[in-house]
Amino acid sequence: MTATVLVVDDAVTIRMYYRQILSGIGCKVVEVSNGIEGLEKALLSPPDLMLIDVNMPSLDGYGMLRAMRQEPTLLGIPAVIISTEAGDRATDRAQEAGANLVLTKPVRPDQLAGLARVLLGVPLA
Repeated sequence: MTATVLVVDDAVTIRMYYRQILSGIGCKVVEVSNGIEGLEKALLSPPDLMLIDVNMPSLDGYGMLRAMRQEPTLLGIPAVIISTEAGDRATDRAQEAGANLVLTKPVRPDQLAGLARVLLGVPLA
């Protein structure tokens, strides 16, 4: 089975970057550009992992994640907030919204690949 990762970020270049890294470890990547689309995609076809930006139009990453954590089918899906915001306040807000992990951009390829493998239960290469 191929793991599916939902990437939610309004920057197309960031989505392409994540796609390249995650595809390289065998993941199927589904991309959307805002929190509303992310919520819709997750509800229609729950992913195995979610990578979520904070600052997006329509619905930010915190709001999207709070809404997702209200849905029983999405409760157990690991969610990583990846943002330009750093510090304790950003981490607290992400954890309050339901994030399992918080990373600060830019994320190194080896860091993202390793994190995805661990959260998806894929053996490290």
